[in-house]
Amino acid sequence: MTVTAEDSRRRLTPKQVAVVERLVHAAADEARELGYEGTTVRGAAKRAGVAPATAYTYFASKDHLLAEVLWRRMDGLGETQPEGASALHRVRAELEVLGLFMADDPVLAAACTTALLGSGPEVRAIRVRFGTAVHRRLVAALGAQADAEVLEALDIAWSGAMLWAGMGHLRFEEVPPVLGRLAARLLERRP
Repeated sequence: MTVTAEDSRRRLTPKQVAVVERLVHAAADEARELGYEGTTVRGAAKRAGVAPATAYTYFASKDHLLAEVLWRRMDGLGETQPEGASALHRVRAELEVLGLFMADDPVLAAACTTALLGSGPEVRAIRVRFGTAVHRRLVAALGAQADAEVLEALDIAWSGAMLWAGMGHLRFEEVPPVLGRLAARLLERRP
């Protein structure tokens, strides 16, 4: 059972956390079947066996709910730092994990990517949490000598590649090799 910072702020009971979990899983199923356009908070609530009003207690919008689905997938990723590997090897391994974490579920990934671009304050908060987690993972992969410009380029490149994949311009399976080549170029230029 994943409890987010948002959950802690609201001090959810175990029963409430279970309702949120059901809603998140139901929203993922709904998005897989109906895509972004067909997914609704009401539909996810029905699948989860809760009243729509209950769902709106926890999620302000469809975008908020689907962004949470994406965040939970991201938050569930394990650590990937191979011991004794070069910075380039560590960065490539990290970019592979970050690039493929939604590859097995492209319809859901597209729906969640669209939702993550939403304008609501709850979605913006998840977007910040998401970006911070990606940034931390890349810092860890680069190591103590991380060059700020290389890190910035990798942050931006990963975000752009995932957006392209979510929009269907690039397959998720293509993200790691594309970003791996970019990382090699960036790290070759380090003094």
